[in-house]
Amino acid sequence: MAETVEALVDGGKATAGPPLGPALGPIGVNIMQVINKINEKTKEFTGMKVPVKVIIDTKTKEFEIEVGTPPAASLILNELGVEKGSGSPSTHKIGNLSIDQAIKVAKMKYDNLLGTDIKHKTKEIIGTCVTLGVKVEGKNPKEIQKAIDDGDFDSKFPKK
Repeated sequence: MAETVEALVDGGKATAGPPLGPALGPIGVNIMQVINKINEKTKEFTGMKVPVKVIIDTKTKEFEIEVGTPPAASLILNELGVEKGSGSPSTHKIGNLSIDQAIKVAKMKYDNLLGTDIKHKTKEIIGTCVTLGVKVEGKNPKEIQKAIDDGDFDSKFPKK
């Protein structure tokens, strides 16, 4: 019988405190082993919240860790080097994402996005910029989405 613990942790900085410690304690697994493994697997996401799933075999106490990708918003903020989005995204802009950075984020989140190809997945990422108060290529993200539809950035999206 396997037991699963899911949590959102700071990349590379998980601790034995909440949310993991209290959830893992009653299962009887070596908490520090689990924490160290999580930190090892999430170190490239330092500074971001990362979803992790710990699957524990309750009989043998062996465990495996699955790491999700951070939310798109966290990846965008990390690309810009800012801590949080704008409190009033329609009037206050916190940064400017290049189309190349948007494509990079779309590639990182590829399996978790709904679009059919990298072009549409990039448009999803650009959509997230609207709510964060982030410009794309110095413009309103909605203008860039339309420009992508109009083929203005086709050179960035190789044809299959």
